[in-house]
Formats: sequence, structure tokens, C-alpha cells
Amino acid sequence: MTLTGAELERYSRQLVMAEWSGTAQRRLGEARVMVLGVGALGTPVATYLVGAGVGHVVLVDSDVVELSNLHRQTVHSTGDLGTAKVESAAARLRALNPEVHVEPLRLRVDVRTAPGLVAGASLVVDCSDSFDTRYAVNDACCAAGVPLVEAGVLGLGGLVLSIRPGRSACYRCAFPTPPPAGAVPSCREAGVLGPMAGIVGSHQALEALKLVAEVGEPLLDRLLQIEGRDATQTIVSVRRRPDCPACARVAAAAQ
Repeated sequence: MTLTGAELERYSRQLVMAEWSGTAQRRLGEARVMVLGVGALGTPVATYLVGAGVGHVVLVDSDVVELSNLHRQTVHSTGDLGTAKVESAAARLRALNPEVHVEPLRLRVDVRTAPGLVAGASLVVDCSDSFDTRYAVNDACCAAGVPLVEAGVLGLGGLVLSIRPGRSACYRCAFPTPPPAGAVPSCREAGVLGPMAGIVGSHQALEALKLVAEVGEPLLDRLLQIEGRDATQTIVSVRRRPDCPACARVAAAAQ
């Protein structure tokens, strides 16, 4: 892959970084990254992946834009109310970077659809807000050997975890079972502050870029907890569980 003059200018501020390189940019350009959910987390994730030059970004979401979304989901606007989120986001992202192929898929992600969705992806970024979806996506990515970046945000707190199946702890290793029904309030019930979603989503996008470009040290076997109330961050070590039903049988050689 040879960068054009326009691409050299577009990506110049990352190309001049000591940690970056033409090879890293080529890896982005050749990647197919799937963003599951185009809401609070998916908005910054998709924006930064497209801006950085990921060649093919697939947006997956089944919802439409609602007025209550707009304080945190900045890829959508008031004029998009009632529009499918994937279509609204795709229009903005194509305008941001016409060099990137943005593919919208209006589809619900669940245990039935997750395996087919992740097949063929270079990396999956899970921006969903459902525990059922997170476990289904984790299991599908482990089975397919596809790297995954998981995250969650609620109120003024959030967490981020990167996963390489066969090499690092997966989401089930860190959280073996979902919380009991009703134990964790939803965003609708507990709320979320827009900038907090932007902070967590930006960390998630950074992890995705590091994994795809093979730059820096991703959060493998490390769970990042972010507390917005006092601006503290905590790293919690996690490790693969030999009895994990999702990844215990994934061979390290697969990665």
C-alpha cells in the first residue's frame, strides 16, 4: 500500500510520531474493524478509527436516533431523529474521511448473529450496553480468534479491556458470569455524563489502533478502571482461566 500525497497530509500528525510508521499506517489501511453499537462509546470509537485511516469500518446497530442520545452521541444530530443510527453515523464518517469504506449494518447483535458478524474481521470493538451482547461477542471472537476491545461506561465510571484470544484473558476470564438481573442499573436508570462516555470511548479507540497497527502496549491481561469523580485510573491484573468456557481451548498458536 502506497500512500497518496493527500493521505500523507491527512495522516501527517500520526506519521511523524516516533512510535508510528508507514508500516503502521499500512496495517490500518488494510484492516477491517467492526464497531458494535454506534451510541455513547461507538461515537468516539468510530470517529477516531475513521479519522486515523482504518481502511474498512463496519458499523453495527439496530436502533434509531432518539433525542435522549444527543448529549453524548455526537456523531448524530437533531436532524437525524428517527434515522437508523448506522446510517446517520455513516454519513458523518464518510464526510470526515472519504478514503475509508464505512459499511452500515442495521442488525441486532446477539448469540445467534455474533459468530457470523465477527468472521473475517481484523478486530472487533464492542460498544454495546448489554451484558448478554458482551458475552456473546466475547465468545464469538474467542472461537474465531479475532482480537476484541471491550468497554463499559455508566454514570461517572468506566472500564476497558483488550483481548487477544489464545494469548490474553478474555471477558469471561475477567467476569466469569453476568451479574444477576437487575443488579446493575441500565444507562436509562443510572444515567451517564457525555464526557465520561467520550473518555472511555477514546481509550477504547486507542486500544483498537494499538492492536491493529501493532504499536505500543495494549491492555492485555490488564483491566483499566476509570473513575470520573476524582479523575483516578486503576489497572487491575487479570489472567486466563484454564477452565474458561470461551477461551480455554483456544490455541495460542492461533494468534
